[in-house]
This record gives sequence, structure tokens and C-alpha cells, in this order.
Amino acid sequence: MWEQLFKKTNMIETIGLTKQFGSFTALDSLTFKVNAGEIFCLLGANGAGKSTTIGLLLDFIKPTAGKALIGDINVAERPLDVKRMVSYIPENLMLYPKFSGLENLDFFCRLSGKKYGKEGLLHFLAEAGLPVDFALKRVEIYSKGMRQKVGIALTLAKDARVLLLDEPTSGLDPKSSNEFGELLQRMSEKKVAVLMATHDLFRARQTATHIGIMRGGQLLETMPVSDLSGADLEHLYLSLVN
Repeated sequence: MWEQLFKKTNMIETIGLTKQFGSFTALDSLTFKVNAGEIFCLLGANGAGKSTTIGLLLDFIKPTAGKALIGDINVAERPLDVKRMVSYIPENLMLYPKFSGLENLDFFCRLSGKKYGKEGLLHFLAEAGLPVDFALKRVEIYSKGMRQKVGIALTLAKDARVLLLDEPTSGLDPKSSNEFGELLQRMSEKKVAVLMATHDLFRARQTATHIGIMRGGQLLETMPVSDLSGADLEHLYLSLVN
């Protein structure tokens, strides 16, 4: 079954996805698709619905209406099947501080049903850009950028087909942010479908294949990045969110 799903072009889809908290509508009839190899960035201010979208795709919360699909699987109906295909990197990736990067990767791989030897784990960490000398040190000394690289290594080790990210570059210095963008482009080359919620217009313009702009729980505009200059994106964003 997994081999057939991995061959699908469309890996992330929302259809009329809606979430209400009492009388408040956090997400209103959201519909979009992300194909294999695409990096789709959701832009918007706080409260626009970006994190709610990620939460629904991860089954952290249930939709009020509509569907969230990963590889044609309804997330709300088969969450465990979906989790085998998905990797998630939040704004602050929680790792065990007294474990090394290698030990954290080994632990989370085993939780997902994967088992690798030391050399295999080091290979994934190196591919994610974490130097060997840091891979063997405790995570408590890691920068945020190093922690995010452990998350990318887990995506590689799981052979995840979908990568969901919620403000992963927030607080990163320009060099680390640029390195993270390059890692996402490598994920794209491996035909991973990437959905990233972010405030960072510059990084979205540099990294994404497609951009969506949200406000008040609604997706107002979607477009390929090839159609936009940085100045065009900033002007469009400001005109839509203000």
C-alpha cells in the first residue's frame, strides 16, 4: 500500500476544511493541494489560520467540516496510517536534552518503526547538515538550527513523503535560515511534499515553489513563486492582510 501512495503526485489536500471553536471560526472552507516535490508556504499574520491548518493535518485537532487528506487518506479517520508518512517540525523542536543528536534520532526512529545502526544514523544527520562532532554531543548545547537539522534527519530516516513545518525559521540567524531553506529544497528534490507555515516573506520567496496568503482563516490567494519578485510578493501580501 505504501509503495502505491509514494507514487502519487498529490500528497497533501484540504477540501472545504473548516474549524470552529465555539462561535469563532479559526479556519473557513480551506481548499488547496500540494504535490510531491512542491514546497507550499502559507503566509499570514498571527491568527490567520496557518497553525490550525497544520494541526488539522496532524490530527492534533478535529475538523468541524471538510477534509484533510494525506496521500488520499482522510487524516481524521486514519491518523496512525498518516503519521507513518508524515514528519513534523514545529517552531521549537522538542528533543531530549541529555541525549545526543544521534541518540534522539535513534529513539524517534524506533518509535516510528525504523531501526538503523550508528553509521546509518550518522549518515542521515550528516545529510541534514549536522557535523559528526555535534551529532555525538548532548542536544542541550545545540542551537535552534542544529535541533531543526535533527528534525530533517528524522524526515530522511523515516522516508517521509510529507513534511509539515510551523514557523521553523523563527529565531534563526540569517545563515541558519538560509541553510534550512537549502535543506527544504533538497527535500523537494527527493519528491517530498512540503507545507510550511511562516511569517518570513523573504525565506518563502527564496524557498517555496508556491505561496498562499491567509487572513482570518481564509486562503485569499495562491500563486507559483516563479510569477513573483520579492517586491511583488511584499506588495501583494500587505495589500491582502491589511
